[in-house]
Amino acid sequence: MGHRADHRRRRRTDVPGMSSAVIRVGFVGLGNIGKPMALRLASSDAIELTVYDVAPAPVVELEQAGARAASSVAELAAEVDVVCVMVRDDDQVREVLGEILGVGGDGQTVVIHSTVGPDTPAQLEDTAGRHGVKVVDAPVSGGAMGAADGTLAIMVGGTDEAFAAARPALDVMGSLVTHAGPIGSGTKLKLARNLMHFVAFTAATEAQRLAEAAGLDLVELGKVVRHTDAITGGPGAIMHRATTAPIAEDDFWYGVFQHVAALGEKDLTFAIALADELDVDVPMAREALDRLGRGLGL
Repeated sequence: MGHRADHRRRRRTDVPGMSSAVIRVGFVGLGNIGKPMALRLASSDAIELTVYDVAPAPVVELEQAGARAASSVAELAAEVDVVCVMVRDDDQVREVLGEILGVGGDGQTVVIHSTVGPDTPAQLEDTAGRHGVKVVDAPVSGGAMGAADGTLAIMVGGTDEAFAAARPALDVMGSLVTHAGPIGSGTKLKLARNLMHFVAFTAATEAQRLAEAAGLDLVELGKVVRHTDAITGGPGAIMHRATTAPIAEDDFWYGVFQHVAALGEKDLTFAIALADELDVDVPMAREALDRLGRGLGL
C-alpha cells in the first residue's frame, strides 16, 4: 500500500499546474456510515488515507480501495495530519483520542464525527490542546446514502485554524460543510437538527395510526410524504428566519406565516376531528394546533 501512495504522490507532481500537496488523513471507525465516508476519502487523489477498525472486513475493503491499514490507532496517528473519528459513543471517542495523543503533536487535527454529548467536544479540545493537537467536532447528517455518494451535511465546531485544516477532507465527504462556530457548535447544531428529525418521526407514527384507523394504505401515505417533502423541503421549509422572536406585522414573513398558520390550524382541526371520530389518540396534533402560530412567531 505504501507503493501505491508514493505512486499517487508522484502522479500529482507530474501534472503541470497541479499542486503537489497530498493530505495525510486517518480514519478510525468503519461502521455503517464511517466506511462509506472513508471510501470517499480513498477515492480522492488529494488524500493519502490510512484506516483502522477492530473489525477486519471493512479494513480489507478499504485496502482494496487504496487505503493503508494500520494495526492500531497509535500507528495510524503517527502517520497522518488529520484523524477522522467515527466511533459509537463518548467513551469510545475519549479512548481513541487518548491513543492519538500518545503520538500526536503540533499540527495534527482530530475530527470527531461521532454525535457526542454537547459538553464533550470542549473537554476533548482542552485535553488535546495540552498536547498541541487541534480538535473539531463535525457530526454528519444524511445517513449511509449521503456518506456513500459524498452528499453529507457536515456541521463543524472549532477554531478557524482547526476548521481550515480539516476542510479538505470534509469537502470530499460532504456537499454541505458549515462552520457552525466554536468547539461544540457542530454537535449542538446536529442535536437541534435531530430533535426535529425524531419528533417528526413520532408525528409520523401518529399520522399512521390515524390513516390505519381510516382504512388507508400506509405504504401509499409514506410515498406521498416523501414525494411532497422532496418538493417543499418538509419542516425545513419554514426555517429561513435568523431569529425565533415574534414577527413584526410589517415584516415580509408575517404574511407568509399567517398563511401557513391558517392552513395548518384548519387541517389540524379537521385531522383531530377525524381522530376523535375514529377514537385515535393524537396528542402531538393537539399540541401542534395549540403551538403552531406562536411557534412561527405570530
